[in-house]
Amino acid sequence: MGKHIKCYIFLVLIPALVTSDILINPLRNIKKRSATDVHTQGVEIYWVKIDCSVTSRFSRNVITSRAVNRANVSKEARFDVELPKTAFISNFTLTIDGVSYPGIIKEKEVAQKQYQQAVSRGQTAGLVVASGRKTEKFSVSVNIASSSKVTFQLTYEELLKRKFGKYEMFIKVNPKQIVNKFEIEANIFEPQGISELEVEGTFLNNELLPVVKKSFSEKKARVSFSPTIEQQRTCDNCTTTLLQGDFVIKYDVNRDSPNNLQVVNGYFVHFFAPKNLERLPKNVAFVIDVSGSMSGQKIRQAKEALTKIVEDLKEEDHFSIILFESSISTWKDNLIQATPENMNQSKEFISHIRASGGTNFNDGLLTGIEMLNNAHENKSVPERSASLVIMLSDGEANIGVSNPRDIQENAKNAAKGKYPIYSLGFGYDVDYAFLERLSIENNGVARRIFTDSDAALQLQDFYDEIANPLLTEVELGYKENAISDLTQNSFKHYYDGSEIVVAGRITDEEVNSITSEVKAQGALNEVTYTEQADVEETNKAFEEQQYIFGEYIEKFWAYLTIQQLLEAR
Repeated sequence: MGKHIKCYIFLVLIPALVTSDILINPLRNIKKRSATDVHTQGVEIYWVKIDCSVTSRFSRNVITSRAVNRANVSKEARFDVELPKTAFISNFTLTIDGVSYPGIIKEKEVAQKQYQQAVSRGQTAGLVVASGRKTEKFSVSVNIASSSKVTFQLTYEELLKRKFGKYEMFIKVNPKQIVNKFEIEANIFEPQGISELEVEGTFLNNELLPVVKKSFSEKKARVSFSPTIEQQRTCDNCTTTLLQGDFVIKYDVNRDSPNNLQVVNGYFVHFFAPKNLERLPKNVAFVIDVSGSMSGQKIRQAKEALTKIVEDLKEEDHFSIILFESSISTWKDNLIQATPENMNQSKEFISHIRASGGTNFNDGLLTGIEMLNNAHENKSVPERSASLVIMLSDGEANIGVSNPRDIQENAKNAAKGKYPIYSLGFGYDVDYAFLERLSIENNGVARRIFTDSDAALQLQDFYDEIANPLLTEVELGYKENAISDLTQNSFKHYYDGSEIVVAGRITDEEVNSITSEVKAQGALNEVTYTEQADVEETNKAFEEQQYIFGEYIEKFWAYLTIQQLLEAR
C-alpha cells in the first residue's frame, strides 16, 4: 500500500505582472532597513489579520495581508508566513487589483521542479520549506504595479494535540514593521465544554498584556489581540515594532467521561483521555550516543538533561544507561530499581561520561532492548508496567552495522512490538528520517533536539511528556458493522496529560447509534470503558453551532488518515 502513497506540497504559480525594481518584504523587513524605509520606498502593508476557528480540536486559520504600492514605479512585495509543522495548507490566493490567482497543489517532486522553472522565467512562485523548531515557512513574492493593491490570503488547518493537559494553538507573529491594522482573533467551540483558557506571548510586555482580550463560558471561547500603532512601537516615536515572537493560546475541556464520541454527516471522531488513574511503574533503557561528534556542548547538555531525568524517576521505576561509541558500555548490566542510592550512583556515572570514538548505533540500541527483554523474562520488573527505550544520537552509524534499514530490521525483530522506541535526533547532522522510521515502526515517536542553549530543557520537556504512563495495550473498538476506514485504533501506551484520537466512517446511513469500547491494562487490573452516541441527536446538535466550519469531522478523519499513510510510507 505504501508505494502508492504520494506526498504533496503547495505550489503557487502566478504570471509576473511587471518587472521588479526593488525587493520589499511586507511581512519580513529587509535587514538594516527600517519600517519608515519600507513606506518611503513605496510598498506599504496596511492590514494583517490572523483569524482562527477551532471546533473540537480541529483548527482552521486564515492569514490575510493587504499591501499597496504608493510609489510611481513597480515594486516587488513578498509574503512570508510561518505555520506549524503539523498543519497543512488548504488554500492560498493572491488578489491583485481585484483579480484573484489561486494556488494549486502539486506532488512534491513536480512542485519543486515547476518552482525552479517558474523562478528562472521570472514568474511568481511559492513553496513550503522547513524553518524553525515548530514551524515551516511559506513564502511567495509578487510584482505590484504603481498604485496597485495586493491581498495575500493563506488558509491552513491542523489538529491540536493535547500535551501536559492542554491543547495549544501556536501563532508565529513577525511583521517586522508597524502595521496600520494588526489583528488576531480566535473563536473556539468545544462540545464537552471549556474548562480553562490562557494566552501567552513572548513579546507581550506590560503595555501589550491588557490588549489581549479573552473570555470563555460553557462551550465557547474567544481571544482577540489588536494593538494600535502606538502600542506596536518599541518606544515613543520609534519606527520599529514590538510584535515579534510567539503568540500561544492554550485550553482544555471538561471531562465528565473518559470517552467523547462526536458524529457529523457520516463520520465520527472518538476522543479518549481518562483521568484519576494510578500511575504505572515504568522501565526505561536510556541509550545515549557518546561518539566524538557529541563532544563539547552537546555532551554537556545531554549529561545535564539525563541527570535531571534520573532525579525525576519514581522509586517503583527501573532503568539503566547504555552508552555507545565505537564500543558499548553500560552503567549496569541490567535494569536497576530507582532507589535513592541507585539514583545517586547513576548520577555519579553520568558525571564521568566523555565523548570519543565512532558511532555503533546498532549494538547500542540492541543492548537497550535486550536489557528490557531480560528484565521481563526474569520478572525483575513489575508485571504491570510500561517499558520503553529512549535513544539519543547526533549522527549516522559508522561502526558495525551501518545500513539504516538493517538497523531498523534488527530493532524491530528484537523489540517485537513490546517496547516503544523514542528517538531524539540531536542537531542537523543526524539522519532524522531514519530516526522517524525507526520510532514509527516501534510504536514511538522521533523528536529533533535543536543545538541551542536550551537543548537540555528540550530533552527534559520531551521526557516529561512520557514520564507518567497510565495505561498500556490500549485498544479502541466499535461494535457496529457499519464502521469502516478507521484510523489507528491500537496504542502501546497512554500517558497522563495526553489524548488518544480515532476517527472513522459510518457506512450504513440507517445506523442509529455508535458504541465504543476501550480495553487497556492499568496499574491494578484490566480496565474497560464504553460510550454510546446517538447519531441523529449528535448530528442535530452540531448543525446548530455557529462555530462549525464545513465538514470538519470528515476533514478530521482525512487529516489522521493521510498523516498515518505518510508514516506508513
